[in-house]
Order: sequence, then structure tokens, then C-alpha cells
Amino acid sequence: MRRLGILFAAMLLMAMTTTGALVVWPIPAETPDIADIGDVQAGAYLARASGCISCHTDFENGGRPLAGGVPFKTPFGTLISPNITTDPEHGIGSWTTADFARAVRQGISPDGHPYYPAFTYPFYGSFTDQQIADLWAAFQTVAPVAEDAPDHDLAFPFNQRWTLKAWRAAFLTEPATDPVEGMNKAWNRGRVLVEGAAHCGACHTERNLAGARMSDRKFMGNPDLPGSDAPPITAEVLENNGWTISNLAYALKTGLTPEGDVFGGSMGEVVNYGTAFLTDADRKAIATYLLMPEAEKFAQR
Repeated sequence: MRRLGILFAAMLLMAMTTTGALVVWPIPAETPDIADIGDVQAGAYLARASGCISCHTDFENGGRPLAGGVPFKTPFGTLISPNITTDPEHGIGSWTTADFARAVRQGISPDGHPYYPAFTYPFYGSFTDQQIADLWAAFQTVAPVAEDAPDHDLAFPFNQRWTLKAWRAAFLTEPATDPVEGMNKAWNRGRVLVEGAAHCGACHTERNLAGARMSDRKFMGNPDLPGSDAPPITAEVLENNGWTISNLAYALKTGLTPEGDVFGGSMGEVVNYGTAFLTDADRKAIATYLLMPEAEKFAQR
């Protein structure tokens, strides 16, 4: 019995030591020096493509632009999007360009804490310095809102941000946005948007018990997405449901489906505040990428 007690105490001490080390372990992070001059219009366009407006504006309750407060229900509790207006106390007005770059591309706050991956920074990792500068320039035009967004409502231990360090080590990967040789310009542009800024897989891919996207279920839908419908968007399913490059591009502009129905829920917001503002060429590129698997693309060269 005494030996069991010693063994238990040793295991407890080891667990406490491991936890303590994880709490104080710094997150490896680049410290970017963004010297590029930002283009406000280009940044506003990228913000639309990236869903910033719909995720950080509580339209349902008359919230002010980018002031946060949008709830995202998850199996771990409810996450609330933060205020990202230019207010220096309640928003991001006191940030530097480098702070902004780390947050967007690496998911790390100015004080070195990890962000929850409901913030889709895993898709923004390939944003260039110029794109970061453009986004930053666009955000500088947003009116400040001197209000804090509500706090997250998460159960223990998910309300402990240090646990995200282990999550990042296990699941965080770079977005697959590099152009693929042999693919046409539209397909590769669609790849950049779908796998990057537009982050389609964030909703349309099932998650594992740790809340990470399941790579073998990519675009196969997420039946557990709370409060919304995230159906499969693989090429096979889209084609079987009557989608073509033309009518999908049109739906991303208008929200109208081939059957004359309209997108609802989160997808309706994606269109209304995001893809409706994209160019016809970019909407067609998204549709091209989703509907043309690589094998088919090579066959049409």
C-alpha cells in the first residue's frame, strides 16, 4: 500500500510539473517587421473575403461594425468575437502592425497568449506582408467603439488558454494555398481563396473531439456545427446536387440556389457581408476550385 502511495504521489508530481511547464512555456512566434505601405481598398476587399465583417459585427442585435459580440457555440462552450475597432482600450487601436501580423497569421495576442481557433487564423498563415499591411490600413479607417465584447463562456479546462499550447503543437498546420503546377489561373486563385482567406473548410469540415479539423473529412460537411447547416461541398456532392461553376458563382453573389431557394444561417451572412462584394472572377475561381478536382483539371489542360 505504501508503494502505491509513493507511486501515486510521483505520478501526481509529474503531472503537476508537466502542467506547470506547459503554462510557462512560451509559444514560438515570429516577430514580423512590416514595412509595406498598405492599400485601404485592397485591405477592405481582403477583409470581406476573410469574413471579418460577418464574424465581428453583431448584426442581429444592431451591433456596430467590427465591435464584436457575435456568439459562436461550440461543444466546449460559447466563444464571443472581440471588438476589433480602432478603440485603444476596448479594441485594437493600441496595437502595432507587428501585433496585428502575429494575431492574424499566427493566432497570438500582443501579450503572447494563444487565440482560440474559432478565430480562423490557421487559414491566414500564408498572408503576405503586403496583405497584412493592406488589412491594417483598412482597419485604421474603422470608427472606434468604446465597448468591450462579452467574455467567452467556456467550461473548465477550456477556459484556460495555456491548454491551447498543446492544441497548437498537435493540430496547427500551414494553409495549403501555394499554386499547383499545371493548374490554370482560375483554379489556383480559387485555391488561395478557399484554402486561405475564405476558409471554407472551417465550417464544412467535421471536427474531432479536440475541435480540430479532420483531414480525411475535408469538405464532407459538419453535422455538429451548432446553429447552422454546413453540408458537404465536395465536387461529387455539389455536382450531384445540380451545382455548376456558373450557378455556384452566381449563388456566391446573390445567395440564390439553383432551385430558387436562398442561403440561410451562416452561409447567408457569408454571402451578404463577404462573397457578394468579391469580383465575378474571384467568385468563379472559388467555384472552379470546388467543382474541379485536380485529376479533372489535368485532363482539361
